Amino acid sequence: MSFSLAIIGRPNVGKSTLFNRLTGKKLALVDDRPGVTRDRREGEAKLADLRFTIIDTAGLEEGASATLEGRMRAQTESAIASADAILFVIDARVGVTPDDKYFADLVRRAGKPVILIANKAEGKAGTAGAYDAFSLGLGDPVPFSAEHGEGSGALYEALLEALPEQTAEPVEEEEQQEDNLYDDEEDGSDLDVTKPLRITVVGRPNAGKSTLINRILGEERLLTGPEAGITRDSIGVDFLWRDRKMKLFDTAGLRRRAKVVDKLEKLSAADALRAVRFSEVTVLLVDSTIPFEKQDLTIADLSAREGRAFVIGLGKWDLIEDKNATLMRLREEAERLLPQVRGCPVVPVSGETGQGLEKLMEAIIATHVVWNKRIATARLNRWLLQAVEQSPPPAVSGRRIKIRYMTQAKSRPPHFVLFGNQLDELPTSYERFLINGMRKAFDLPGVPIRISKKSGDNPFAGRKRKS
Repeated sequence: MSFSLAIIGRPNVGKSTLFNRLTGKKLALVDDRPGVTRDRREGEAKLADLRFTIIDTAGLEEGASATLEGRMRAQTESAIASADAILFVIDARVGVTPDDKYFADLVRRAGKPVILIANKAEGKAGTAGAYDAFSLGLGDPVPFSAEHGEGSGALYEALLEALPEQTAEPVEEEEQQEDNLYDDEEDGSDLDVTKPLRITVVGRPNAGKSTLINRILGEERLLTGPEAGITRDSIGVDFLWRDRKMKLFDTAGLRRRAKVVDKLEKLSAADALRAVRFSEVTVLLVDSTIPFEKQDLTIADLSAREGRAFVIGLGKWDLIEDKNATLMRLREEAERLLPQVRGCPVVPVSGETGQGLEKLMEAIIATHVVWNKRIATARLNRWLLQAVEQSPPPAVSGRRIKIRYMTQAKSRPPHFVLFGNQLDELPTSYERFLINGMRKAFDLPGVPIRISKKSGDNPFAGRKRKS
């Protein structure tokens, strides 16, 4: 039986390091300064034969509900309410502080099983602090070192004692689902609907990414506010949309590299870029009041170079007065400024009012289908023959470049291979001509298209066609 644990404690006691230790991955950002984590992050963890969900939370701090600290504490309290048990973490090297005692009372009132972890207890320096933790009245402390993994056996025993019903039987491994691939005799697709569709929302700081995601989820899952740069970690949230599994990633706002000098902001930016690389669809959320600044175009180019399906969300649309004229103008600008993803959906949305969410999700699904699309070789070469006849490749040193054959090597994104002679001399302008032609002929909007070139004869020439 599965269960969930919330990691709670004041700032800089090693909660995110413990989260990374139990998940076995460096998912949460870790730094020496306090207050790095702000949103709550969930991950799948294991300890010996136990499998469970672990929730990393912001450091507990006092503050009015309207302040950033107050909103962070509200996120932590939501994690406490949803968890089956609480891992209350203190810094054994510092010992018990007044803040530890204050928040221990808060945890005790939650009425959930509590496991007290004296972190950073490696060596003699942490021994006294571990003994000091008895004064909190939360039971026997578990001496632990999240950085080195010491104390895992004691934590395992504590979990068995705190959650006897949930840990009575080891969680069995889920059977791997078979791939459910759509395909037909001619054109096909590499679309697998059994796995969650991974969507990453990116953009400049304060574009409204977290507000939009909260509106899609229908709950205040992510920390929001008027301050720019609230989000630091790339937070992934699972949800269902029309019975389709999805995983939506919120990311830190991306500024120009020259402006990023703080180490923590560099870590946040690297985490956002990693989320883009592992996503399937990237949603670039631009501020409709100041759209398509240079950084927006840089982020779009990054997504294209990573080969992600691409959708543009025109955020804060509720602030636009002349909506029809503005939408027409911005769609024309997107076509002109982003030729690498020409035809990508441009959808006006508002995280405040919920306007356009259905159309945004439909655009994400449609673009994802295109990203997985496969085109039959026969269709490709019928089109290629006409394209080359109408506009032949240029001559190089008196010899005309010959394109004999074309096939699709893979999808996600669509990747095509040209066969012929002197293809290394094929101009970039002619490649763009072919790419734009394929977009129109085979309906491939909003996705990067790759072309590779191989000189030599048609590898399929001379083969007998099966009867």
